[in-house]
Amino acid sequence: MKYLLLIYSSPATWQALPGRQREEMAREHAALVDELVASGEYLGGNALADALHSRVVRVRDGARSVTDGPYAEVKEQLAGYDLVDCDSLERATEIAARLPEASLFAVEVRPVMQLNGMEM
Repeated sequence: MKYLLLIYSSPATWQALPGRQREEMAREHAALVDELVASGEYLGGNALADALHSRVVRVRDGARSVTDGPYAEVKEQLAGYDLVDCDSLERATEIAARLPEASLFAVEVRPVMQLNGMEM
């Protein structure tokens, strides 16, 4: 089954980390990705640009509304994701716990839905 590992981060906390610590976390993340690629469990992932460069779009009764910035005023924002294909929620949770970002922030594990026999 496929699972989306949603990595949340606080931009202020991330920027306050020493450069060496940020670099080490990036190396650890890359090493885990290499391991998951080798096992066939890694399907993809990306870091996301700062939420200040995002837009929220809503259409209500045919009228489009666009606002700049993050969806809500929160301290932690969606910073990136990894998509894995593994045997169970427990395995996906193990992988999420090994992400270095989990030591400072939250990583949400979400199953990818299947509709009519097709994964969405």
